[in-house]
Amino acid sequence: MLDNIRAHSIMVARVAYFVLQGLADSSSSPPPSEKLVLAGALLHDIAKTPCLKNRCDHAKHGREICLELGYPEVAEIVREHVILMDFSLARYGKGDFLAKEIVYYADKRVRHDEIVSLEERLEYILENYGNNDPKRHRLIKENFAKCQQFENFLISSMKRTTSDIQKAVLMNPFWP
Repeated sequence: MLDNIRAHSIMVARVAYFVLQGLADSSSSPPPSEKLVLAGALLHDIAKTPCLKNRCDHAKHGREICLELGYPEVAEIVREHVILMDFSLARYGKGDFLAKEIVYYADKRVRHDEIVSLEERLEYILENYGNNDPKRHRLIKENFAKCQQFENFLISSMKRTTSDIQKAVLMNPFWP
């Protein structure tokens, strides 16, 4: 794994950790397993380096790596960190969030190793992965619109702001 991808994964794990802390402190539903979320966050880009060279689907290839190693729960997080397969507004409205959704969200909030807004991350994704393809741009924008909806439910369930998460990560550089 390239150093910059490792740094990104560590920051995604840090964001996910503080999201979990917010859910544990505020939500009516118990948060997902911390160990599972952190493993998924740290490994979500496990196949990114080889896929940069081979132009493969890093989420799909990463899932295969995790399955081969005997980690099926982590494999599903890796598979869905780019696009969620089961987007459930009804479940989110109840404050019920899965590990893969927290990693998906945390990944969308981290550009390289910096916490950014969803809008800033969207701009970066469009510029670097949109390939000047209008259809691809539309799909990316649709995915981020879902992520924005997810963020609204998540923040409401935590009774914290996105700034609170960012401050917690920045104030605790040696997490956990």
